[in-house]
Amino acid sequence: MNVDFSNLPFRPADILLPQGCDYDKWAVVACDQYTSQPEYWQRVEERVGRAPSALRLILPESSLDGPQVEIDIMDINATMSRYVREERFKTLPGAMVYVERTLHNGKVRRGLVGMADLTAYDYEPGSDALIRATEGVVMSRIPPRVAVRKNAPIELPHAMLLADDLGRTVIEPLAAQTGGMELLYDFDLMEQGGHVRGWRLTGGQLAQVAGALSALADPAAFNAKYGTENQPVMLFAVGDGNHSLATAKECYERQKRLMPPEKWDTLPARYALCELVNLHDSSLEFEPIHRVVFHTDPEALMDALVRRYPGSRRGKTREGEGLPLRYLFAGTEGVVTVPASAARLPVGALQSFLDDYLMDHAGRVDYIHGEDVAREFAARRGNIAFLLPPMAKEELFPSVIHDGVLPRKTFSMGEAHDKRFYLEGRKIR
Repeated sequence: MNVDFSNLPFRPADILLPQGCDYDKWAVVACDQYTSQPEYWQRVEERVGRAPSALRLILPESSLDGPQVEIDIMDINATMSRYVREERFKTLPGAMVYVERTLHNGKVRRGLVGMADLTAYDYEPGSDALIRATEGVVMSRIPPRVAVRKNAPIELPHAMLLADDLGRTVIEPLAAQTGGMELLYDFDLMEQGGHVRGWRLTGGQLAQVAGALSALADPAAFNAKYGTENQPVMLFAVGDGNHSLATAKECYERQKRLMPPEKWDTLPARYALCELVNLHDSSLEFEPIHRVVFHTDPEALMDALVRRYPGSRRGKTREGEGLPLRYLFAGTEGVVTVPASAARLPVGALQSFLDDYLMDHAGRVDYIHGEDVAREFAARRGNIAFLLPPMAKEELFPSVIHDGVLPRKTFSMGEAHDKRFYLEGRKIR
């Protein structure tokens, strides 16, 4: 059977799986979660103990600005090399893994692990690449991530790509075919992470996936779907891990500068391991990402917000037409309604204001999954929370195709404990 991924930006990889260890201690949640909740990572630390774990191979985002970050990065790279020497991994050559993740609410999210071709990915606004970012990349966040990845021998992915596959042609057919696949893992995840199972695709199933992806990538079908004319195909949108893929791209570009052009195509760094998920998976829900500003003067910030957008109205509820920004601090709760001309989405108006305000005023913004957590932070003196509305997931592809990238942290694919856990890996050097 013909298995041809040569013209596709997502393909099989030599996938590493840990062996000789407890998977429930190995797998930990994406490093960009719980950045303002150090107690979460402390619980994970205590649970893992001295056992082999992906925890030793990642740097939680909350530690990127820590005083020992350079030492932490050296320790991570040393542990990666040690795990490789100790044959902590087994290799699945030319593989894709079908994943079923049972979330904390009982729903099952289906995905497919393979590698993305970074030559087909671009995070610049207005890009016409096959794989496009969904949010603006903050360039200042790239260097510390490059510092973690640039000398790493392996990668562990938490990036998730989305396909707009309304016909459910790529991933969903695999659910009825697991009886003919090799079961690779089946275990409970820590910290309300739910349960995860993974199977290795057969050669016939790889060909099936390649055919379905090729059909999605057909230019005529693409333009008919979105009502465009002669527009370049956008096959995948980055759902989670925009900055991780941007970092991988930068590391690939750095390696290219050190190598002759004839070697560029075969560099392992050309690819990044990802999980592909269908935008129309019934378990996939877009949750808002709220903002909390810490260590600020909430009243002064609110006054500046109203002044920023002339015609804004502040009250207990939304007043008239416009973009509603719900806020709460120290027992105060209300809504600022800013003019619709300020931005396409409420998050755009708010993020633009916060970026400018915090350049000249005290405070630190964090991006919070879950209204209950945002409310807890807002109750503390000197903090203010903004509660944002969810975005309909059906708007994602048309918005990126027609308008370019969204404001950063516009949406989250589920709650923090539903994010991807590190499990599979791949050599990148």
